[in-house]
Amino acid sequence: MMYRSKAGDIDLSKLTRLYPAAVVEMQGEVAEMSLEWMEMNEGKVTLNGYVLVFDFTPPKEEVKDKIVLNFATKDELIETMTEVAQFFDN
Repeated sequence: MMYRSKAGDIDLSKLTRLYPAAVVEMQGEVAEMSLEWMEMNEGKVTLNGYVLVFDFTPPKEEVKDKIVLNFATKDELIETMTEVAQFFDN
């Protein structure tokens, strides 16, 4: 299963985790947080954008193997999530 993204082709058959996140800044630190966390803390942090993380890291591995797609808006993120979800709807 290959998903053609703006970052290139992504082999979904090797995916171990797929998750969306908000990229936030708080007190000089930048981190990926869940969308729910972002909504609960809106106004307390600066929103830098959104990401969809394709994680290929095998369980218990130290070295992370992932592809991250960046989005300016939540709508763009959701649109891409919908596209990717179609690969898993059988």
